[in-house]
Formats: sequence, C-alpha cells, structure tokens
Amino acid sequence: MILSMLSNRRSALVRAVLVGVALVVWLGIGSVGGMAQGKLSQVQTNDASAFLPSSAESTRAAEESRGFVDTETLPALVVLRPADGSEVTPDQLAAVQEWAQGIPDLPLPEGNDGTWSEYLVGEPVVVPAEDGEALLVAISLDGAKAEQLLADEERVAGSFVVALRESLDEELAATATTAGEPGLQAWVTGPAGFVADLVTAFGGIDGVLLLVALGAVLLILAVVYRSPFLPFVVIFTAVFALCLAGLVVYTLAKNGTLVLNGQSQGILSILVVGASVDYALLLVARYREELHHVEHPAAAMRRALRACVEPIAASAGTVIAGVLCLLLSDLGSNRSLGPVAAIGIASALLGALTLLPALLLVFGKRSRVLFWPRAPRADAIATDPAAVPDPSAGPGVWARLARFVGRRARPVWILTTLALCVGAAFLPTLNASGTSQVDIFLTDVDAVSGEAVLADHFPAGAVQPAIVIVDEADVDTATAAAEGVDGVESVAPYTGAPSGAPAAEAPPVVVDGRVRLDVTTTASADTQAAVATVEQVRAAVHEASPSALVGGAAAETLDTQLASERDLRVIVPVVLLVIGVILMFLLRSVVAAALLLVANVLSFAAALGVSAIVFNHVFGFAGADPVVPLFAFVFLVALGVDYSIFLMTRVREESVKVGTRAGVVRGLAVTGGVITSAGVVLATTFAALGVIPLLFLAQIAFIVAFGVLLDTLVVRSLLVPALVHDLGRRTWWPSALSRTPERGGTDLE
Repeated sequence: MILSMLSNRRSALVRAVLVGVALVVWLGIGSVGGMAQGKLSQVQTNDASAFLPSSAESTRAAEESRGFVDTETLPALVVLRPADGSEVTPDQLAAVQEWAQGIPDLPLPEGNDGTWSEYLVGEPVVVPAEDGEALLVAISLDGAKAEQLLADEERVAGSFVVALRESLDEELAATATTAGEPGLQAWVTGPAGFVADLVTAFGGIDGVLLLVALGAVLLILAVVYRSPFLPFVVIFTAVFALCLAGLVVYTLAKNGTLVLNGQSQGILSILVVGASVDYALLLVARYREELHHVEHPAAAMRRALRACVEPIAASAGTVIAGVLCLLLSDLGSNRSLGPVAAIGIASALLGALTLLPALLLVFGKRSRVLFWPRAPRADAIATDPAAVPDPSAGPGVWARLARFVGRRARPVWILTTLALCVGAAFLPTLNASGTSQVDIFLTDVDAVSGEAVLADHFPAGAVQPAIVIVDEADVDTATAAAEGVDGVESVAPYTGAPSGAPAAEAPPVVVDGRVRLDVTTTASADTQAAVATVEQVRAAVHEASPSALVGGAAAETLDTQLASERDLRVIVPVVLLVIGVILMFLLRSVVAAALLLVANVLSFAAALGVSAIVFNHVFGFAGADPVVPLFAFVFLVALGVDYSIFLMTRVREESVKVGTRAGVVRGLAVTGGVITSAGVVLATTFAALGVIPLLFLAQIAFIVAFGVLLDTLVVRSLLVPALVHDLGRRTWWPSALSRTPERGGTDLE
C-alpha cells in the first residue's frame, strides 16, 4: 500500500516536472520567436528575377548586360497630368522641373542621416508627352542599394517611393500657377512603384491576415467545444507553434540559407495555424473520449497520445514530404516555399504533441475543468473493448450518415465519383498561362493607375525595353530579325549616350565582341502581350544569330512561366509517388493507399475545375500564373490525404476488432465530427489569405479552401468510406487483415 502511494506520488512529481519544463521551454520560444515573426518582412526578397535559375536565358542575358553599364538601376517613374485632361502649361512644366531637381535633396526617413542622393544614379529627367497632356519624371535608384534596409528597418526602394508620394502630395498634387488653372494629378509607378505597392500588400500578413485567421478559428472552436477555455488552449498552441516556425525561418533567411518572399510568408502563417488546430482537434477529441474510460486525466492523455501520435505524425510527414518535393523546382521562389512550409508543419506537430498536452494537464487531477461546462466524466470504464458501446448505433448525425453509407455503399461511391468527374471536366478551362503585372493587384494601387496613364501618353515599351546581346558581326541581321516581329516598335544599339542625345552621334558599346540591342515593344514590358512579343523575338533572333541572348523584364516573366510549366510536369508525379509510398507504409496496404490517392487526385481535379468556373465567370479574373495549379496540387493532395489518414487509421483500428465493414461504419461515426471541424478550420484559415489583395493569394485561398471542404465533406465522408465498405477486407491487401473474415456487416465477397 505504502509502495503504491510512493509510486503514485513519484509519478505525479515526474508529470508535474515534465509539464513545467514544456511550458517554460515554449514560453521562451514564444518570447524570442514572437519578435522574429514580426521581423520576417525584413528578410523577404520579392524580386522575381532573383528566383530564376542561372540557366535561364534572361538570367544569362542579364549577366552579360552588366558589362555594358556602370551601375544597374531600378526605375521609379512619376506620371503627371492636369486634372481636367487639358494640356500641360509652361508654368506647370517649370514647376515639375523644379520639383524634380529637388528630389535628390529630399531627406531620408526619420532616424537616417543624409538625403536620397546617395541612393540615386544620375539626375531625374522630365520628359513631356508628345500629345502635350502629360509629363514623365524618370528617376533611377541604384539597383544594388534598392534592397538595403534603412534605420527604420524599411527597404530603400519602398521608402523612396513613399517619400516621392508624400512630396507630390505636399507640393504638386494641386499645382495651379494661375487663376483657374487646374492642378496636376500624379502617380508613382514603374518597377520601383510596383515593388513598393507589393511590399505594402504583403505588409498585411503579420497584422490583418493573422487577426482574421485567428479570429475565425477562435469562433469555430467556440462553436465546436462550447467551452470558454478549450478554444484558447488550442489557439495558444497555434500561436506558439507559429513563433517557433517564425524563429527558425527568420534565422535561416537572415543567414542566406533559404529565400523568403511575401507569398511564402503568408502561406507559412496559414499552414501553421491550420495544421496546429487540426492536430489539436484530433488529440483533444481522443483525449475527451478517453476521459470517459479512465479516472485520471494523465492516463487519458497517455492513451490519447498512443492512439493519435501515429496518424498525426503520418499526416505531418505526408505534408512535409509533399511540400519538400518543391525543392525540385527550377524557380527559387518555389524551392524556398518547400522548406518554409516544412518548417511550419514540423512546428505545428511539435506544438500539438508537447505544448498542447502540457496545457491540457496543467491542473493535474482537476484538468477536466478545461472542458467546462461539458466536462467528461469517467462513466464508461471498461477493460473489454467489446463492452464499449458501438458509436455507430447512436442517434447523432454522423452515426446516421455512417449507417446510411454502410447500407448504400455502392450507389454512394458511384454517384459521388460522377459528381467529382463533372467538376473535373471544367479543369481545361482554367487559364493558367500567366498574368500581366497590373492584374496581380485586386485593389486600386498607385502603380497600376500610373501605368495606365503612362501607356496612354508615352511609348509603353520604352520604359523597360527587351535586351538582345549579340555578336558584333551579327548586329545587322539580329536587328532586322527583331524589327520584323509584330509588336516591336524599334530596335537600337546601346550607345551609353546620355538620355536625349542623338543615337547617331555615339557608336555602339562593344564588350568582349558583343553588342547590346534595346528592343522597344508596343506593349508595356509587364504585360502578357509583351511576353508574347519577346517569345517571338527570341525565335527570330536565335535563327539569325544562334549565340544571341534575349533578356529584360518581359523575358524574365517568360522564363518564369516556362519554369513553372516545367515544375508542374516534374513535381506532380513525384508528389504522388512520395505520398503513395507513405500511405502504403502507414496503412500496410497497397489497395488502401491507391484508393486514397486516386480519390484525392479526383477531388483536386474537381476543385480546380469548379475554381476555373468561379474565376472566369464570377470573379472575372484575367488569368492565373502557372504556379497556382502547382501550389494548389501540392497543398490539396497533401492536406486532403490528411483527413483520409485520420479516418483510415481509426477504421483500421476498429477493423481489427469488428471487421472491415463494421469498422468503417464505426470509424466514420466516431471521427466524423472532429475531422469535419478540422476541415472547416483549415478551409477558413486558407480563406483568410483572401484579405491580402493579391491575385495569386486570392486564387490559392479559394482553391485550397474549397478543395479542403470538398475533401472533408465528400471524399472523406462519402467516397472513401463507401469504397472501403464495398471492397471489404480486400481494402487491406496484402496485409493480414485482407485475409481475416468479416465479423460485422454483410460479407458480399
């Protein structure tokens, strides 16, 4: 008796120490990781050209092009026009010229010494439009310094654009030099303007996005648990897991080990919150179930962990393996998302298996109070599994659905398969060939509005011409070839002459026997029309001079799209293979793994098909980048398999006791509520990406949110259990379960 008491006290002390250590460690992670999470935007890289492989033609052209200039620049363009659409007056022109001359002397943001002159190359140039109705002020930022951080931790390019806009608001927005003369409207656009507006849009990730996601999840958890305490326990787990992920990603990005961009940061936040809550829902549900069977919460937690570690770890492992397949991508932005997402999922797993149990056991024997006012009682203690009531025999919604699926298995899976095939039939209508830069913003931004005005009054392609690097002997033939392409405005050799100097007075610059040709396109370089023109220029120039290289902004976009299309062809089969192997080992069955994989691929195709209808006919999107279906596939297949894993591991557990057909009915009845809650939570968190006003994130938000709900409510609830019930014990081939006679349900085999 005394030895038993001492043993119990020793066990209680060990539990208390383990809980205390876990809480202290996670508090430390939260304090350090919280600050790192807030500084992730400082280690972002959002320059698309930085993600291209070194083998891309535009990358090689850019490398050679550096030999023709002393300093690479990032243009900032200020477009001005009279508010009433009249012609620019001489007084307005003089005022703009005076303002432009003062740009280098504008002070740096507070906390920095000096002026903007140290970050500029040359003097600002004012160019009147040929129609006399607009002015263009061209300013060149030092490209090498544009990504540097100022004292306020903001990047040079973004801060400079903000300074320009503030100066315009103060001095030129309402310029009226004589009575009755209209003021000038002004926009800051060009590459620097787009970078600044993109950074501003991504700036909502740490604030608005997280608040919306966490608020929505908290509301769902309050409905699910009907408890004032449990939702906060789960949310705290997710927040601390996000702190851990932020700390690791920030450290690696700061040291140059991985590249982080805005879209990766947004997806990281959503993945960690969604996965953490999903894993927490599964563990808490099993913990609550076990609290009915044992007296002490610690014993219930041991049993819950023993039952949940395998499916949760397998789920996390599946997602990690899936996203790490992105390392095979040719694009640095895709490759970087792989480890970033993997770190997020691993952090969610650690939080769910260490911090969450510690929080749930923090009150020791009184830990049931966290479930108040519906605290579970030890009212079903039984050592014989057969004595435990059949969950599918109850009156609940999921018990009734499980019985219905069991009675009508074949019609259920046939009808759901046909419905998914109808959705998948619209997949070819998804336009994922690329979008223009002006289409990536879903709200009105200065850079897009200014681009429209610029195109109305100035040669659109002159701002960022395509460049052709060609042997000196092939200049004439390459020039003629480029000039013969529809959509090319002009072709001129680069002379290095100051802006405005006659080209004929300066000879072409020759570097190592190579000459650079500047090709002005009719369309702006950030449009798909310019991309199509540059693709034709490449074909024509390569025929005239095989050693020529075609680069520039439009060529970089073209290479990015080509690399994305290649990634889709390469990565999709690898993801399927990796996830299939994991499922085979987890379920110890080839048939079950193939069944789950095929079901989720069909679900993905249906989600993409329905998304195509919505994008084309509801939202009216101009198109999508090729990377959208790739990311959607990786996340939907990996995350969609999660719910089938949660279901099938419980079905296998029940099948050992009562046979496959009865086991699938029981498994669906007992896991239906928690898995559906998990799916709704994950869909909600991904839908929160829609608050960031960028086309790519909005499309990913819709596809994944809709796809997760489709997986949860149709594939996992109807298709998979109906198929398993119809197949019976053959589902588990070649494991021993496939040779065990059915002990429940009707054996139709």
